[in-house]
Amino acid sequence: MNYFVELCRAMQMLSAHRKAVFIGQGVAPHGGTSMSQTFQHVPERKRLEFPVAEDLQMGTAIGMALGGYLPICIFPRWNFVICGLNQLVNHLDRLPIYSAGGYRPKVIIRVAVPSTKPFNPQSQHDDDFTEAIDMMLRTVNVVTLPREEGIMPSYQRAMDDEGSTL
Repeated sequence: MNYFVELCRAMQMLSAHRKAVFIGQGVAPHGGTSMSQTFQHVPERKRLEFPVAEDLQMGTAIGMALGGYLPICIFPRWNFVICGLNQLVNHLDRLPIYSAGGYRPKVIIRVAVPSTKPFNPQSQHDDDFTEAIDMMLRTVNVVTLPREEGIMPSYQRAMDDEGSTL
């Protein structure tokens, strides 16, 4: 097994869902992030490239989910997720609570923990905020994927579960 190959397989599996839409930075066919190549088997019609506007991106994913789509919201690094925390914490995570279960948007959020070798992205891009953000969330399931064996089963669960997954 290979981590990259498993990520490609997982993205292809998600793209088979008829309501799946991949939104984020670097999802376009010639995207410029380390994640971009993992979307090579995702049909172009299912990809929506976003500008650097993370709060807008997360808000759009929530709106799409409320409209019946399955957004797969892509953030190349944890530092970018911070810019979308308002939408993640106050809306995606809390909406099922303050609507008494009336609204339960389902978004799959993919974010990478960056490596520092062979290229060091420097301090503005090299953090892992998994634990801190997990502590803020009540309804969004947080999953880490340290090994390739967990990739396909975790994305399958994220697709099958009712709630959102990060």
